[in-house]
Amino acid sequence: MPSERQAFGKKSEAAAMDFLRRHGYAIIECNYRNTLGEIDIIARDRDVIVFVEVKAKKRKGSIHPKYSITLKKQKKLSAVALCYLKAKRHTRSSARFDVVTVLSAQDNPEIELIRNAFELAYP
Repeated sequence: MPSERQAFGKKSEAAAMDFLRRHGYAIIECNYRNTLGEIDIIARDRDVIVFVEVKAKKRKGSIHPKYSITLKKQKKLSAVALCYLKAKRHTRSSARFDVVTVLSAQDNPEIELIRNAFELAYP
């Protein structure tokens, strides 16, 4: 049985995917994992492959979730993304990193999309 935190994370990711679809993204994969880590959502926005990190908080007032993506996290996401592009033979595709923040994933969460949130960070 998933913990309350895991259930909140799944609900937040589902809300983020719905939001992305409404904004024209096509979802390719969710929770993509390799030996280096995980990317929450991989999507396509027109001809660009987008690696999406979902950050969620239950309450407002604490530090906004967009500030919790450290350089270390950016490097990890970058490494996973590069492996994905190579494995799927998308090495010539345009790609970017977006962040979706979800505040209070209740019935009416506040969702924000940050396009091109950070550049590729080499490990």
